[in-house]
Amino acid sequence: MNTEKSIGQRLKKSWNNGDIPMWLMLFPTIFFILVMSVYPFAWLIRYVFYDYNGFKAYFVGLANFERMFTDAVYWKSVLHTFEYAFLKLLFVLPLSLITAVLLQRKRFGSGLLQGIYFLPTVISSAVYSLIWYFIFATYNGVLNGFLQAAGIIDAPIDWLGSGKTAMIAVVIVAVWGAFGNYMILLISGLTGIPSDVYESAQIDGAGGIQTFFKITLPMLGPVLKVVIMLAVTTAFKDYQSILVLTGGGPNNRTHVMFSYIFQMVFGTSQAAAQLQIGYGSVLSIMSAVIVGAVTVIYLKFSKKMDEIW
Repeated sequence: MNTEKSIGQRLKKSWNNGDIPMWLMLFPTIFFILVMSVYPFAWLIRYVFYDYNGFKAYFVGLANFERMFTDAVYWKSVLHTFEYAFLKLLFVLPLSLITAVLLQRKRFGSGLLQGIYFLPTVISSAVYSLIWYFIFATYNGVLNGFLQAAGIIDAPIDWLGSGKTAMIAVVIVAVWGAFGNYMILLISGLTGIPSDVYESAQIDGAGGIQTFFKITLPMLGPVLKVVIMLAVTTAFKDYQSILVLTGGGPNNRTHVMFSYIFQMVFGTSQAAAQLQIGYGSVLSIMSAVIVGAVTVIYLKFSKKMDEIW
């Protein structure tokens, strides 16, 4: 009886202290993390040592790792990932920032433009990529038709089938689909800057450019760091649009890390006529390490941004 009473008192005390309600509220989150993240990762680790096609698993030891280090297509896809991410960030971040600065002021039509620019974010990337696929079509494509009508080009350009233009086309779609999301985040940061600061700057005779670099950027710093972080990690993990637009072609020119892994795991390419889940698991881990290293480098760089701002 004393033991039961002691347990009851402890439970009552834990409830009154908020410990039990806290764990009850955390349980769904912990459960989904275990089921959706921890278990799949453990499953992934297991099959790195197997040749697994979804039906039978054959133990191959370190053969998958040896294959990875000699897989020229994969390492080219790593380089393409950095190229794609660099080009995307080069355009999407300045475009988002400039658009946010222009539209954050309450002017006629600014709300409508914000909604239009944000629209691609709420549309599936597969859907808008398919739309762009028809825009970039060599024959009967809207883009080639417009350029020919304007006299800019004489013959249709194979935007998605040429190694010279395929990556440019993919980046255009990526920038179009992403900049509205970052624009909204930056607008929310800009609205948090007190108007008194700008009024004081105007009284002191500061021009628009001085105000932007001396007030807007420094005070937008915390939000801007988060936006850059999201942009960097997303750029290195993009692959859906590429699969729809080019499938990694032509001649693997637009293959990024995760598009190549997708084709290995689901057997959707000539290089992987059947499922290669074991090898894809090894590539996934290596790609995660690369993205993690890029993230760590950015976090160290962001600390330097704190010193500047």
